[in-house]
Amino acid sequence: MTNKASLVLGDGGWGMAIALCLHRAGRKVHVWGFDADYTAEVAQSRDNSRYLPGIEIPSDILWTSDVDAALENVDEVYSVIPTQFIRPSLEKFGDKLNGLPVYSASKGLELSTLKRPTQILAEFFGGNDLVGVVSGPSHAEETARGLATSVVVAAPNEAMAKQAQDHLSSDALRVYTSDDLIGVELGGALKNIIALGAGIADGVGLGDNAKAALVSRGLVEMARLGRHFGARRDTFFGLSGAGDLMVTCYSKHSRNRSLGEAIGKGEKLNDILARNEKVAEGVWTCKAIHQAADEIGVEMPITEQIYAILFDEINPKDAARNLMGRPTKAEAE
Repeated sequence: MTNKASLVLGDGGWGMAIALCLHRAGRKVHVWGFDADYTAEVAQSRDNSRYLPGIEIPSDILWTSDVDAALENVDEVYSVIPTQFIRPSLEKFGDKLNGLPVYSASKGLELSTLKRPTQILAEFFGGNDLVGVVSGPSHAEETARGLATSVVVAAPNEAMAKQAQDHLSSDALRVYTSDDLIGVELGGALKNIIALGAGIADGVGLGDNAKAALVSRGLVEMARLGRHFGARRDTFFGLSGAGDLMVTCYSKHSRNRSLGEAIGKGEKLNDILARNEKVAEGVWTCKAIHQAADEIGVEMPITEQIYAILFDEINPKDAARNLMGRPTKAEAE
C-alpha cells in the first residue's frame, strides 16, 4: 500500500463502500464521521451497524471522528456527507482542507443556497479547480460487497479525473472519466426525484406502463434542466443519468423509491422521515429543484407533481391525471 492516504468524509453506507473500493485498489484509507460516539463504536466493532451492517471493515482502515487524525498524511478526499449536512460538517475542519483535491459523492442541492455539493466543497478546499465528482449506478449494499459496479468521475482537468480513476479501479469497480462535471453531478441528483415518483407509482399500483413512461420522460426532464445549467445532453444518457436513474427507480435497495412507495400507499412524509436514519436525498432535492425551476422558467412537470404530492399532499392519482392531461406534443424536444 502507498504511504499516502485517501480520506473519506462521511461514515454512512456509501462512504463505507467508497472506503472499501479504495482499500481494494491498494490505497491507505481514513474514514471520518461526525458522530464521535458512533464512530468510536464502529472503530471498535468494525461493523457499521447503523448504515451497512454485516460487512466487516478491515482493521487497517482508520475510522475516526478526530479531525487531525483523519487528515494525517492525506493527499486526496472523497466527500460522502449528505448534502444538507456538508457545510456544518466541514466547518469542523476550518481551513485544514484547503489545497487538497476532493471528489464529491453526495447527491442533491443545498436547500438554503441551491448550490450543488461541488460548489459547497469549493468554499472549503480552495476553489473549483480542486473539486471533482463521482457518480453512477452504485448502491452501497452491492458495491461494498464487491459486486461488479461502474461509475464515472468528472473533474476540472484530465489529470484529476485520472487520479480518482486509478485510485478507485479494481476488478469489482470499473471507473470511466468525463469532463462534464455539471452534467455528472446533476444526473446523480435529479434521478432521485424521478425515483420518488417511480416509488409512488408502485405504491399506488399505476402499473408497469405508467412507470416506464415516468422514468423515460423523467430522463428527458433531467436533461432539459441540465442543459440550462451548461451540462451536455448526452451525459444524461450515460452512467450518471440513465444508469443511475434505472437502478434507483427499480432496485429494492433504493431509499428514494422505497420512500415514494410508502407515500403511494398513503403514509405521510413526516412520519416516514421521522423513523428513518438513512437519508432519502430526493425529498430535499425535489424541494430545491422545484424552487430553482420556477425561478429560471424551465418546464419540469414531473418534478412539479412529485413536489405537490410530497409537500401539498395532493392525491397521487390526481397528480397522475394532471400529467396525463397535459397538452399533447411531439416526443422530440
